[in-house]
Amino acid sequence: MKHALKIAGAAGLTALAFAAMPAWAQDAALQAPPAAAAPVVATVNKGDTAWMMTSTVLVMMMILPGLALFYGGLTRSKNMLSTMTQIGAVACLAMLLWVMYGYSLAFGPDLTSGFSNVIGSLDKAFLKGVTPASQAATFTAGVEIPEYVFICFQMTFAAITVALVLGSVVERMKFSAVMAFAAVWLTIVYFPIAHMVWASSGFFFKAGALDFAGGTVVHINAGVSALVASIMLGKRMGYPTTPMPPHSLTLTAVGTGLLWVGWFGFNAGSALEANGSAGLAMINTFVATASGALFWMLAERLRGHKGSALGFCSGIVAGLVAVTPAAGNSGPFGAIVLGAVASLVCFFAVSVLKPKLGYDDALDAFGVHGIGGMVGAIGTGIVYAPSLGGPGAADYAMGAKLLVQVEAVVVTTIWATIGTVIAILIAKALTGLRVAPEVEQEGLDLGEHGERAYN
Repeated sequence: MKHALKIAGAAGLTALAFAAMPAWAQDAALQAPPAAAAPVVATVNKGDTAWMMTSTVLVMMMILPGLALFYGGLTRSKNMLSTMTQIGAVACLAMLLWVMYGYSLAFGPDLTSGFSNVIGSLDKAFLKGVTPASQAATFTAGVEIPEYVFICFQMTFAAITVALVLGSVVERMKFSAVMAFAAVWLTIVYFPIAHMVWASSGFFFKAGALDFAGGTVVHINAGVSALVASIMLGKRMGYPTTPMPPHSLTLTAVGTGLLWVGWFGFNAGSALEANGSAGLAMINTFVATASGALFWMLAERLRGHKGSALGFCSGIVAGLVAVTPAAGNSGPFGAIVLGAVASLVCFFAVSVLKPKLGYDDALDAFGVHGIGGMVGAIGTGIVYAPSLGGPGAADYAMGAKLLVQVEAVVVTTIWATIGTVIAILIAKALTGLRVAPEVEQEGLDLGEHGERAYN
């Protein structure tokens, strides 16, 4: 009995001790100094890595075969292979220049001088210091991807941007001139603009400019450069009196479909992670594009024409261009409006402005990419507002943001104009720039490459 009482007493004391422990723990917590926050350890997420590798390949598909077929189908049959070869060749050149020095100038360590907000240093030239173990930051603290994957993703952006410029100068520019122009243009136009907008130390990145996937870096840059290059090169023989219809809208339509599919890597991939931001960019890439396609055909009807397959394809591209800077910066309904507005404005630029001014932008690179990029870049400052369904903060100041967006558009336009003039002059000095009249007459497929697209 005594033994039992002793056990019971011990159990009671033990219970009282455990009951008091929360109070002791609370007192100890109040008296102890706060623990230092654990440092965030950056880790590579395999899901994000797989998504970014997939996105990179999707963007590559936009170039070959997407853009090559889209542009190629719009030319005359005698220039089909020339157009496709030029696109593929400048893309390959861009890839080599990117790993040699382009990546370092765009995303490498800052310069020690006062130009770090304009261009990077050459500290990572030839990918110095990059290994399979090195990592690149995403937009989430502690989440990173392999640096090689980031390099490849951004490399495809450089490749397609310089290829887009060629849409204005096809059917009359020498292949050697195209290659010389591309090398200079990438160096003095694309790499600095990419740094200013996307590098963390870049001028417009620090100013808060919104460009989710390349409205300024890709489309305004390429579109304005295309206009300048086409004016300096001169019109095609017979333009505008000689009819020059697309030789294969079927191939153009196939290229359009490949561009749209690849654009999901372009836009959703720019989230750098497989997350909700990528999902937002994905749905916006669907609905803005659909809106652009239908509103271009509506514009054709309002102008007294039939809704055309060419208009459908052009509207798709206009919608894609406009939503690029807004992909992760807009709600779905803001994206729909943006796609519609851009399509209508681009239709006006192509059907009214271009004939009135008389420039020969052969495949409407400026009318769709340049104008559409401007509408998208400025419009992003509007649809970003939470009151319109955008992801902006509750205290979003639309006026201030619009000012930054307009500044980015203006600076990109000026930079691209000056840089393109320099690149064209250098290409002309080195190559003569334009093919001989007899080569232009027989077609660049035979004259420049000794082949025919069709027998």
